[in-house]
Amino acid sequence: MPDASRPDSYPGERLGLPATGSGSLAKLGRRVLALAIDWACAVIISLAFFDYDPLATTIVFAAVQIVFIPTLGGSPGHRITGMRVQRVTGGWTGLWRPVVRTLLLVLVIPAVIWDADGRGLHDKAAGTVLLRV
Repeated sequence: MPDASRPDSYPGERLGLPATGSGSLAKLGRRVLALAIDWACAVIISLAFFDYDPLATTIVFAAVQIVFIPTLGGSPGHRITGMRVQRVTGGWTGLWRPVVRTLLLVLVIPAVIWDADGRGLHDKAAGTVLLRV
């Protein structure tokens, strides 16, 4: 959500990001679709190997996030929907940021509370941002 006091502001402006196109903040619809793709994959793996154990599903989901964000720049859902995760200052997330981001994402509440730029608390805590490719 842009700064209401300035009619010309946009999400990501305070972070130095473009308003639209490559490198702009990913919109909510894209993020929800990516989450649904990643969760569906975790459910399929859980069904196949763990007789659909909810804890196993959550662990598979978390493992995919933690492995793929630092290696591919995003989870399979992120990449399929044209997004990438990077540090707010730019560049590689490192190894600890995806762990913090994922642990908070799994808790759900930090992910559904956003700042004025539309970044979830899980991204703020990890110092990351989800961008369009």
